Amino acid sequence: MQEDERELRIEEAVLPVLHDHGLTLVDLEWRAHRPRGVLRLYVDKPGGVGIEDCQRASRELGDVLDASALIEEGYDLEVSSPGLDRQLRKDREFRWALGKRVQCWVSGGAEFRGRLVDVDAARLTLDHDGERVELERGRVTKAKLEAEVPWPRRPSGL
Repeated sequence: MQEDERELRIEEAVLPVLHDHGLTLVDLEWRAHRPRGVLRLYVDKPGGVGIEDCQRASRELGDVLDASALIEEGYDLEVSSPGLDRQLRKDREFRWALGKRVQCWVSGGAEFRGRLVDVDAARLTLDHDGERVELERGRVTKAKLEAEVPWPRRPSGL
């Protein structure tokens, strides 16, 4: 089985479990190392994913993957959050990042920041302070999330 096909079949097996746990698959990485492979699933949910979410999903995912026999060799399963400043590479990651703040670099060295408002095969569209910026996908050399940390407001008078 080709690695791309294996990843697609693994994705089909894990999506129902993730859905049952209220989780979205952000990315899936399969690394066939010797003596053990590594399957990494990056998941998210509205409001963010916690360690408990990852632990609960991991137990059930391990059982589903073992029963499916899609991975014959020994492997380790890692389920985690995508991180605050995740690099975006795949279409699925860009679709997941819609509405989030991103930073993009294009060939020639220019850098753009803004909220990702549209994604298609040809372009990324950002909202930068009310101005729409369209970036040709083929020219984007790197893109990543910008960490958005909600700082608690201080009570007035302090």
